[in-house]
Amino acid sequence: MTSRPEILFLCVHNAGRSQMAAGFARTLGAGQVLVHSAGSTPGERLNPAVVAAMAEVGIDIADESPKKLTDEMGRSADVVVTMGCGDACPMYPGTRYVDWELDDPKGKDLEVVRRIRDEIRERVTSLLAELAGGRSEPT
Repeated sequence: MTSRPEILFLCVHNAGRSQMAAGFARTLGAGQVLVHSAGSTPGERLNPAVVAAMAEVGIDIADESPKKLTDEMGRSADVVVTMGCGDACPMYPGTRYVDWELDDPKGKDLEVVRRIRDEIRERVTSLLAELAGGRSEPT
């Protein structure tokens, strides 16, 4: 494993959940992890309610855009976190997968998106703590 673990947050459209998770991981991980987010069928733009909900907690993702999953992203990740993509997300042998069952923020009002955002923050915080605890420091 590299000195910094790589996390790939993966969903279908890469316009909501995976973008929020990546925003939290980049901010809370403070350079200790490499973060990617992508979609199997990326949307055209981020969900505006997702951008607004993240701005409320001081994380600006307004300049992000949905990205297409590349083979390189999948193969380089130490952990792939899937969010509602089911069979649309490919599997990479030897890679750890975690599936987070989360409501899709598409078409939801800001109050619901805030709840999804807060659940994602809790899960990202736990994942980062787990990854930090799994590192072996030289003695």
